[in-house]
Amino acid sequence: MERPAWAPRSIDITVPSVSRMYDYYLGGSHNFEVDREAARRAMEFLPGLPKIMQANRAFLRRAVRFAAGEGVTQFLDIGSGIPTFGNVHEVARAAVAGARVVYVDHDPVAVAHSQAVLEGDENAAVVAADLRKPREILESHEVGRLIDLNRPVALLLVAVLHFLEDGDDPYEAVAELRDTLAPGSMLMLTHASYEGIPLPPERAGGAVDVYKNIRNPLIMRSRDEIARFFEGYDMVEPGLVPMPKWRPDTAPEDEDPYAFSAYAGVGRTA
Repeated sequence: MERPAWAPRSIDITVPSVSRMYDYYLGGSHNFEVDREAARRAMEFLPGLPKIMQANRAFLRRAVRFAAGEGVTQFLDIGSGIPTFGNVHEVARAAVAGARVVYVDHDPVAVAHSQAVLEGDENAAVVAADLRKPREILESHEVGRLIDLNRPVALLLVAVLHFLEDGDDPYEAVAELRDTLAPGSMLMLTHASYEGIPLPPERAGGAVDVYKNIRNPLIMRSRDEIARFFEGYDMVEPGLVPMPKWRPDTAPEDEDPYAFSAYAGVGRTA
């Protein structure tokens, strides 16, 4: 298999990656045939996967604009993936001058491509780290340089927590991050759930199995389980809702039914 120039030497391009599959769903070009094959297999069970990813990105943009409108100028995007149109730093800066952004991902392609996109940008950086190890993120040079933890931070966990199994202590990781953030900080997250998918769970489960088979299990949680991530936060209206219903720009009833396949919410620390 030909290794493209943008692919770091260290990565195994015979193994699918969830961030490159996500890039494929969004119509990006930083993915390999092995990623496209896995993504197409998942779409056989869940044909609306691209719509779900588009709804995720649309929520992310609305949430970032909301935070900027509330005076937050620092953004920590964990599980940021491969940069695509409408990245956090672009959306934030369109709303507030001088916004600072740190992206975090453990996928080497996502990190390498983010570095290329951000080259020469003094107010944005990327960290190669994992949400399972919040300390490493918080103590990284980039976070130390760009994020003042004594001032409010918008913490983005968009479409990432459903890749952490319960054995990874996801609630503990999110709580550790929360306890480090200043009052007035925000948590913004989306999380997949069977509850909104317009298909029987057995059918959607076929797509979940594809992720299990590539050793990146997709953990579907209930609304109540997802709400637990917001312990210690006050929910911003309208609370934890299907993605298109969170402060929509357009009528939610005009959305594709698959866009409702995950919950979205924003909480604020007192």
